Amino acid sequence: MAVLNRLQVEAEYEGQRIDNFLLRHFKGVPKTRIYRMLRTGEVRLDGARTRPEQRLTAGQWLRLPPVRVPEPQNLNAEEVQGSALALVDRIERVYEANGILAVNKPVGLAVHGGSGISLGLVEAFRACGQWGASLDLVHRLDRETSGLLFLATKRTSLLHLHRQIQTGRFRKHYLALVRGRWHASGMTSLRDPLVKELHPGGDRYVRIVRPGEEGQAAVTQVKALGVWEHAQLGWLSLLECQPITGRTHQIRVHLAAAGFPILGDPKYGDTPLNLQLQVMNKTSSKGSRMFLHAWKASFDGEQGRERVVAEPGLDWQRGQQRLGCSWGSKAKQEAH
Repeated sequence: MAVLNRLQVEAEYEGQRIDNFLLRHFKGVPKTRIYRMLRTGEVRLDGARTRPEQRLTAGQWLRLPPVRVPEPQNLNAEEVQGSALALVDRIERVYEANGILAVNKPVGLAVHGGSGISLGLVEAFRACGQWGASLDLVHRLDRETSGLLFLATKRTSLLHLHRQIQTGRFRKHYLALVRGRWHASGMTSLRDPLVKELHPGGDRYVRIVRPGEEGQAAVTQVKALGVWEHAQLGWLSLLECQPITGRTHQIRVHLAAAGFPILGDPKYGDTPLNLQLQVMNKTSSKGSRMFLHAWKASFDGEQGRERVVAEPGLDWQRGQQRLGCSWGSKAKQEAH
């Protein structure tokens, strides 16, 4: 006979939405199952049915149904531990203090495990780190994007950074290598509103709004760090981009719409240009990278304003060198 689980809400979860609590509690369980529990009344809060957006209060009692949490497919516990250790060992930690961990994520590494991916960055750190299930993502980073990724090892730190993201105190700066000659001097703001689309097969896509449409406000500030002319590819520019808003794929879409597609971008980039890069570099699409890197971040820490830098890896630097775009002293100075 299945046994129901009854637990009391601890103070650290005060104010959290119940759906987010359950997604954390039942890690690995599909979202559809979580929301079905809530919809059918399998989950009870102080004996009553509840809705996904209900906020928790410390001291309340939750009744949870028995749920089987799946293990990673085709991997036993020792294999998971070994894979996690190997993955974490190659990830650079650039900041660790007061419940906040920042790492320099390699390009091509998924933040979360999912379809076809048994182990993502978060799962790997949870499997072999000292924090276990208490480790949470502060923000997301596309698999094709390298660079700074922030995680919280305490819920109080997670909420602290989320508040700063909402108020604009948490600021991120990216590097983007693009096709085209960026003429503007100083900072330029790209302000086209964005709208999401779901294509057949479930592929998510973001585009600039069309006349008469409503979309999400989006602002990206851009300035040039260097401009080069390539014999085969024409003009290339290295840009520093600061997303003032945090929309999905914002930098990639804004730059592409402005006529400056990011080199190697498989979704919004220039396909003939990307194929030409692969031929020049003698790589397949799997051997290429998108030239977008989360470079710098600043936020309010316990001792004042904190600034964190994650330099691009060797794959980025070698890619730039092959294109004749040296990682110059100006870009280095901007980082500090």
